[in-house]
Amino acid sequence: MQDPGLYKTIMDSLSAQIAILDESGTIIETNKSWQEFGLANGLAVPSDSVGLNYLKVCDRSGDESGELAAIGIRRVLSGELQAFNMQYPCHAPAEQRWFVLRVVRLRTAGKPQAVVSHENITPVIQAQEDLKKKETELSQQKKMLEDSNIALKVLLEHREQDRVRLEENVLANVRKLVTPYLEKLRFQNMDARNRNLVEIIASRLAEIASPFLNRLTDMHRLLTPKEIDVAVLVREGRTSKEIADLLNISASGVDFHRKKIRKKLGLANEKTNLRSYLLSLR
Repeated sequence: MQDPGLYKTIMDSLSAQIAILDESGTIIETNKSWQEFGLANGLAVPSDSVGLNYLKVCDRSGDESGELAAIGIRRVLSGELQAFNMQYPCHAPAEQRWFVLRVVRLRTAGKPQAVVSHENITPVIQAQEDLKKKETELSQQKKMLEDSNIALKVLLEHREQDRVRLEENVLANVRKLVTPYLEKLRFQNMDARNRNLVEIIASRLAEIASPFLNRLTDMHRLLTPKEIDVAVLVREGRTSKEIADLLNISASGVDFHRKKIRKKLGLANEKTNLRSYLLSLR
């Protein structure tokens, strides 16, 4: 035979508020948690609630949760359901609370009875709400980051457009304001040395005015100043003899520099045209 004292100890040890209902929905027993909750919330009847018809309390609650609880309890007592569960809010003036109601048919040989328990699940609900809030914040941060990336992309595109316009302006100004005077100098009577200097000035201006200069400047760490001179003139389509005359070096010296440039640029394939490669640099 089971020890009734042990049964009562177990009931009172549970955190859930538990009540045993008879076949009519009247409370015949409650545990310590039920009684303490009733006292804390100003329950007018005796704290153990024994003799109180719980179904009538639910019917008179005037809210959807109470009505739904009454329906579930009746269906369990009638044997239509073996168990019934529902979650509901039960807010106090000073705090918000949520509970879960569980109703289980008590297996007895006599008339049907039901075990009703109310478990406080406020921490779980709050954790879920906090998680939803964090997810919303992360979604907003993601949207802001995406918007910032779009704005940055647009800014970079504008900067690239500005760069191109600047290069075009430099090129136009050189051609308009400088090149005509250099062309006039070419028709002046000058010795070979001065003529070479004029040609060098013209080629350097072409370097400054050309977008190729940007790429070529990055190659300064690879090419020597003389190799830069040769590369610029090769790109302009000058022959080795013309380059030699302009730079005042021998044709074999030009060929030597061309080979060094090809090696540094990784043009191992002899079929790759050096001028075509240099023209491809933008």
